[in-house]
Amino acid sequence: MRSLETLLERFIFNARWLLAPFYVGLVLSIAILLVKFAKEFISLASNVFTATGGEIIVSILTLVDVAMVANLLLIIIFAGYENFVSKIDTGDHEDRPSWMGKVGFSDLKLKLIGSIVAISGIELLKAFISIADYNNEQLAWKVGIHMTFVVSGVLFAVMDWLGSKKHAEGAH
Repeated sequence: MRSLETLLERFIFNARWLLAPFYVGLVLSIAILLVKFAKEFISLASNVFTATGGEIIVSILTLVDVAMVANLLLIIIFAGYENFVSKIDTGDHEDRPSWMGKVGFSDLKLKLIGSIVAISGIELLKAFISIADYNNEQLAWKVGIHMTFVVSGVLFAVMDWLGSKKHAEGAH
């Protein structure tokens, strides 16, 4: 019976590799974002002399938005892979991010919601810059959705703080 248990445990432990294709897909998603970024940048560069200041700012904010989503994906890929699949062996490579290998699931949740709030904020700023393109109801929805993300982020942070406080009290 013990050998069956060992076999089952090995099978379950090795099942973590089923997550690897998800991370490969996220890497490919960054490549797709690169194409989107290049397309937006070329559009911005070709219209720089004819676009209004507001249009230029909206285009730049779109570039920032795409870059932030790519950064978020990279954090999710590195932290998720290292937490759930296998450690990434970079040796002593000088470009290894200092946070790599130190982002736990709780940290990942906070980084994720923080990035979502920032991306939502950029989208809201783009709407305010192009305010004539939106009616009051659309703006209200955008503000409401953004505030939902902000409140969710605060609640996640409070839950993590309470959890770490409880964990620290239990350790004493």
